[in-house]
Amino acid sequence: MKRPEYGETWVYESIVGALPGIDLPPSVAIGIQFGLFEVALLALAWYYDLWSAALAGTVAVAVAAVGSAEMLRIGRLARRGDAPVAYTRLLFGSSIEVVLAVLAYVALVTHLFVFDPRTGGTPLVETLFGPEPPILAVYLMLLVLWDVCYRIGTGWWASVVALWRSTQCELHPTARRAFVRADLETMAFGLVQLVLAPFLVGRPVLLFALVGHVVAVTVVTALSLAVLHARGADGVSVPT
Repeated sequence: MKRPEYGETWVYESIVGALPGIDLPPSVAIGIQFGLFEVALLALAWYYDLWSAALAGTVAVAVAAVGSAEMLRIGRLARRGDAPVAYTRLLFGSSIEVVLAVLAYVALVTHLFVFDPRTGGTPLVETLFGPEPPILAVYLMLLVLWDVCYRIGTGWWASVVALWRSTQCELHPTARRAFVRADLETMAFGLVQLVLAPFLVGRPVLLFALVGHVVAVTVVTALSLAVLHARGADGVSVPT
């Protein structure tokens, strides 16, 4: 299979593809990603006796790994030869998912280190790591959270662009079927992120943000699927 050009990939794919002398199958790259994070997490949990935080960290690492797999699947479906150029250019070339990820990450860090300590309860960071959080543990936590936020930003952007594509682009029947699969992958990854919800009980702002994000992605993607279904049933094509 022809390797996609830069500008036709997620930023995540571009970084992996740019590593000199390394050409790993996607499943191996994702396995290495999960393994490195998980080994580091368990090593720090053992060294600092932070086993209470290990489960939450493992779930977050797993969500990021699943997100990587979903991004690759969505990317392959979106880069079909009969995909509208305007769609792929908007989805990949703008790198808007990075902007959305940065906004989500900055909001999360602000909540963890500014808002949360002012609420009067025990801050989440202290709940996970104790009153004197180890620097390396916090560093790894922030790195994993960036991974999760990047995939959340990707989910937002994939769903919004999917709705635009379904309503505005001319689609061949085979492309339409592929995009149904891509939208289902986007929706599925949003729903997978709900496994983080139990760790946010008692943190209403974070819980609301997570659930609200999943609901928004699900609703927008469902609208895209409904439009694709209607156009398929009616044989309608919307010209670009």
